[in-house]
Amino acid sequence: MRKIILTLTIALLVLVGCSKDSNGEMRGKKPPTAFAVIGNEKHVMKLGSYCWKSNFSSICVDSAGPIELVSNEKPIQVRSGAEISFAMKGSKPNEYHLSQFHEENERKIDVRTNTFIAPDTLGTYVYGYSVWWMSEEKENVSDGDALYAFAIEVVE
Repeated sequence: MRKIILTLTIALLVLVGCSKDSNGEMRGKKPPTAFAVIGNEKHVMKLGSYCWKSNFSSICVDSAGPIELVSNEKPIQVRSGAEISFAMKGSKPNEYHLSQFHEENERKIDVRTNTFIAPDTLGTYVYGYSVWWMSEEKENVSDGDALYAFAIEVVE
């Protein structure tokens, strides 16, 4: 009887320990790397605050806001009206919001099909890309959330 219980316990631990998300990829210990894609170039975004569930553990990490996260980073140079999209390794979030910070003003940016258009006005803009991996089994339950930040400089 002990051997059966031990065998079942080990099998359960192996199955749970090797579980994969809905996209068939391992979840990892923190949110996946995210990119701002402009033309053919992928730019890694800075990971800020997040909460993440992985197997039997959960972690929440707090950080500075988007402006502070990218304050020592060189902004990505873009042309006005450039198309900027988001890409992510691993599981994709199913809810997201984008905030733009420019000259002490903050505004929500409409993101359609993971893409938005760079402003027409020259200058430096900081973006906070907030994402959630909402549970498909339980309503209003998040399996993880993260804030990513990046800056662009509209040059022409």
